[in-house]
Amino acid sequence: MKANEILPHSDVINIMDDYYGVSSSIPELPQPKTIKHQKQKKAKKKLTILIATFWDFPHTGGLSNYISNLRDGLQEKGHKVDVISPNQFPTSVVASLKKEVESALNRFFRKRYKTVSKKILQHARLLFIYEHMLAQHKNIGTYDVYHAQDIFTANALGRLIGEKKKPIFYTPHGMFTSNRLRFNRIEKGSIEEVYYSHMEKKAIQYSDEIIILGDSFRKPLMELGARKEKMLTIPTGIEFNATLAKSDKSSSNKLTITIISRLGPRKGHSVFFKALSLIKGSIENVEVLIVGDGEMRSQLEKQVKESKLSNVTFLGKREDIPDLLARTDIFVLPTLNDTLPISIMEAMHSKVAIISTTSGSIPEMIKHSETGLLVAPGDVQALSNALKKFIQQSNERKKVAKAAYQYAKQNFSRERMVHDIEARYHDHVGGDNR
Repeated sequence: MKANEILPHSDVINIMDDYYGVSSSIPELPQPKTIKHQKQKKAKKKLTILIATFWDFPHTGGLSNYISNLRDGLQEKGHKVDVISPNQFPTSVVASLKKEVESALNRFFRKRYKTVSKKILQHARLLFIYEHMLAQHKNIGTYDVYHAQDIFTANALGRLIGEKKKPIFYTPHGMFTSNRLRFNRIEKGSIEEVYYSHMEKKAIQYSDEIIILGDSFRKPLMELGARKEKMLTIPTGIEFNATLAKSDKSSSNKLTITIISRLGPRKGHSVFFKALSLIKGSIENVEVLIVGDGEMRSQLEKQVKESKLSNVTFLGKREDIPDLLARTDIFVLPTLNDTLPISIMEAMHSKVAIISTTSGSIPEMIKHSETGLLVAPGDVQALSNALKKFIQQSNERKKVAKAAYQYAKQNFSRERMVHDIEARYHDHVGGDNR
């Protein structure tokens, strides 16, 4: 690969030129070889489908669960499904490209803009390698359907597929730029905001249809240029084998509260412990299980110790989630920022009473006081009140748990999700719907 071939795409250079006030001509860029396709006359009964993600797969989290359930469900219907992610690329090839690509991009940015954003440099390098490896994939032009799971894959596939004769679907699992602004990972008005916003807008433009996990995505996507008719809400569905026999959940007869979540700043564990501290008199016969790990574990353990919450146990990562939920009476997810959490679905399928927040599409999953209790993100007092209500009112707890289970069986099954997505694939195959 020649050094002058390692450059950002012209549209990226355009938006960075505008930001930095550069008026130089754009270098001639070698574009990925686009794949030309013959238009199919009719949809095939069985499809070849590529699901691709810029993030590692498999991995812990909702994205990986979504891909696994979608792939498995489609394969059960007889479709041929491949999943591509960066960790599947040959490590030796990626390692040889990494240094060369980063060095070339660094020289380009410094020469053209007299400065370089470390975040953009790192991301541009990863995206360049990702797109290069996608282009080398022997089957990249042969699929009937392409389903991108993030903005970067939508960009890469949009450029590679070229003639736009085959449908590209895009499912955002979060709003990339706004989430990073909210948690101070990038600054408002920065070149990083301009760069990532551009990627989101291009992902929308490249997509035939945007399958969204919840209606909360509609407004922010429309602000980025998405059309109403281009979006369809199909919530995540899961195949969850809940453990039976709740009556045998605990020989100690203690009421069990469980949080299953990564121990990160946006999941709200600190808020939960503050809320728990406000109702110490109501939790003498309560055990609290914290399932998961993350960068905040030591900080949270310190908070628990200082708050003298002796009934809290950190279990770390666990593989026996169905068994843990089977012994759980109250599931709590005090998240500050989320989309459509898989852990809530698992709790619903396990007939557990749920307390969460109004973040993201959670209000589309949980109807307050009917299938669970919802509080505003970060509201310590409201969370403590909800906890106290479910601890003290067993009949109410059991009623909403049953209602949540019934709702999940109807709306959050893998069968329902796969059926709806498969129908959209077939509607697009064989037609030029852009």
